[in-house]
Amino acid sequence: MADPIELLIQGRDHDLGGGFAVRRVLPSVKRRMVGPFIFLDHFGPMDVPPGGGMEVRPHPHIGLATVTYLFEGGIFHRDSLGYAQAIRPGDVNWMTAGSGIAHSERTEPEMKRTGFRMHGVQTWVALPKSHEETAPSFEHVEKGKLPAWQDGGSALRLIVGTYDGRTAPTTHFSPIFYVAVEMPAAAKIVISPEHVERAAYVAEGSATIGDRLLTQAAAELDGQPHGLEKVGANNMHIG
Repeated sequence: MADPIELLIQGRDHDLGGGFAVRRVLPSVKRRMVGPFIFLDHFGPMDVPPGGGMEVRPHPHIGLATVTYLFEGGIFHRDSLGYAQAIRPGDVNWMTAGSGIAHSERTEPEMKRTGFRMHGVQTWVALPKSHEETAPSFEHVEKGKLPAWQDGGSALRLIVGTYDGRTAPTTHFSPIFYVAVEMPAAAKIVISPEHVERAAYVAEGSATIGDRLLTQAAAELDGQPHGLEKVGANNMHIG
């Protein structure tokens, strides 16, 4: 079988401070971007003890958008536009930095007091030149408003963009797709070839693409459609 994987990227640990680490996959020395995605940070799954949590202090962004999606746990977002919003599993926070915005990301006091389980992905999306200086904005899209469907026993949710005839209500400025997939053992899906650049990231468990077994710490980039066979309890992100 021809290998459908063009490039395999291993994530690397990156400390956000306070002992809260993420696995950074993009940018990589092998590949700076996939489509408009310029950063991919994966955190967890982890059990955070009482007193622990995320403490990302206010910091600026320009010329891009941040996209936060959680499997477990919660994050409280505040920004210089005055938005204060908690994100829960299955919801999406899309923040357009444009000409400039500052925000913080912290664990809520009650979750910090009791301890909690945390698991999620944050991506950064580069804005096209025509929108790099657009006015900053923030958007929270609840889980129930995102397209969700079943495919061969797998549960898919469209986080951003267009995919397989569906469109997410989340703001975006260029052709893009971002899908979360939860696959039971032995399930299979085929990634739609409608977008030229495609990547799959194993967020939990393991999967096979072609003849290659892939585990949590790797992202796969490919230039052709392929079948994805599930071999263990798994969360996938496709974009």
